[in-house]
Amino acid sequence: MIPTHFYLALSAILFSIGALGVLVRRNALVVFMSIELMLNAANLTMVAFARQYGLQSGQIFVFFVMAVAAAEVAVGLALIVTIYRSRQTIDIDDMNRLKG
Repeated sequence: MIPTHFYLALSAILFSIGALGVLVRRNALVVFMSIELMLNAANLTMVAFARQYGLQSGQIFVFFVMAVAAAEVAVGLALIVTIYRSRQTIDIDDMNRLKG
């Protein structure tokens, strides 16, 4: 049986990589994947605590977060494809010029 602090350490590492990807990268797809990585790190934390305490509520929350993440992927990718078709770039610095 793997101790909970190993799961928490892995979750912290994944969340840190995701946050670094959001802060450093300029490509919208990489930022989008980094946000998904951060969501999965939070999911891992919830499942680890639910397993430690023997509760099902953490796993239920993870199910809802995954459902919201799937909707986010559908809408986010549609927006990124639409922006790419109109601007021929998905650089975040160029997206601030969409004001008019």
